Amino acid sequence: MRISELAGRAGVTTKAVRYYERLGLIASPRASNGYREYSTEHLRVVQEIRELADAGIPASRAHPFIDCLEAGHAHSDDCVSSLATYRDTISELDRMIALLSERRDRLSTRLHDSARRTFPEENIMIDHSVLPEGLPEPADDGRADHLPGLSMPEIPLATSDAGTVNLAGLGSGRTVIYLYPLTGRPGTDLPDGWDAIPGARGCSTEACDFRDHFDDLRSLGVKRVYGLSSQIPEYQAEVVDRLRLPFTMMSDPDFRLQQALDLPTFAAPGHDRLYARLTLVVRDGAIEHVFYPIFPPDTHAQQVLDWIRANPEPAAVDAGHGT
Repeated sequence: MRISELAGRAGVTTKAVRYYERLGLIASPRASNGYREYSTEHLRVVQEIRELADAGIPASRAHPFIDCLEAGHAHSDDCVSSLATYRDTISELDRMIALLSERRDRLSTRLHDSARRTFPEENIMIDHSVLPEGLPEPADDGRADHLPGLSMPEIPLATSDAGTVNLAGLGSGRTVIYLYPLTGRPGTDLPDGWDAIPGARGCSTEACDFRDHFDDLRSLGVKRVYGLSSQIPEYQAEVVDRLRLPFTMMSDPDFRLQQALDLPTFAAPGHDRLYARLTLVVRDGAIEHVFYPIFPPDTHAQQVLDWIRANPEPAAVDAGHGT
C-alpha cells in the first residue's frame, strides 16, 4: 500500500508516517517506480504508535514497544524494556502533576490575596463555605411524603471518581444520599436571587458538614455516603478535591432519579430545573427515611447523625434461632 492508504487506515497523517520513518520506527523499501510500499506489518506498527501516543507515550519513546513486536511477541508490552518505559513515563507524569498542583495552589493564593487588596470588603468574592444570615427557611410542601418504603431504581450514575454507581445495587446496610441543587465555586457567580430562594443556598456548607461528621456516621453503621446533584462529574470532582471530601459525589444531569421517584425540584435564573435539597437514608435497597425540607444545611449532617443514633439498625436475626 502507498503512504496515503497507510495513513488513512491507521488514522494518522502522512506527515506523521514520515516522522515515524525519521525516528527509525518503520522502514519501507522503494518499489521500482520509486514509491515506498508499506505492508500490513507497517500498518500494525503505526497503529501501535498511535495507541501509545493516546496513552501518553510519545513516538520518540516508542522504540522498546516496536522492537518487542518485531521480536515476535504478540503484544508490544510483553518485554521488560516496555514495562520500564511505562514506569518511567508514569514517574514523569507524577512529577508534572505535583508541579502543576503546586503552581495551581500558588496562583489560587495570589488570586485571593489580590481580590482582598483590590476590591472593597463588600465586593470580595463570595465565600461559599460560609452560610450568610437571614436566609429564608423552606416550607414542607409534602412533595417527599411518598418516598419512604420505595425501592431505589435501576439507574447507573457517573461519579466524581470517574466510576459509576447503580442506585439499585448500593448493597446491604445503610446508605446516606444527600441531594442538593448546585455547588458554587470561589470567584464564580451564583444565579441571580439565589439567596432569596428558600433552601437554595448552602451546598458547600452542607458538604463540609457531612465531611466533618463522616467518621461519626460510619461509626454508627452507615456503609456509604454520597452527594448528588445535576452537575457534571468533572464539576463534582473539583468540589471533592477543593473541599477535601472523604466520599464520592454522583452526577444526574438528566434528572433520571427525579423522574423515577418524582422528587421535588425548582427553577432558578439560568437553570430550568435543579434538585431541591433532600436526603435519603437507604437501607437494603429501599428508602428508610427522608429528610425534607432541610434547614439550615450547614448542620444537616448532625441532624442525620442524631436520627441514625436514635434509630439503630435492627440486629440481624441469628440463622440458628429461626423464627
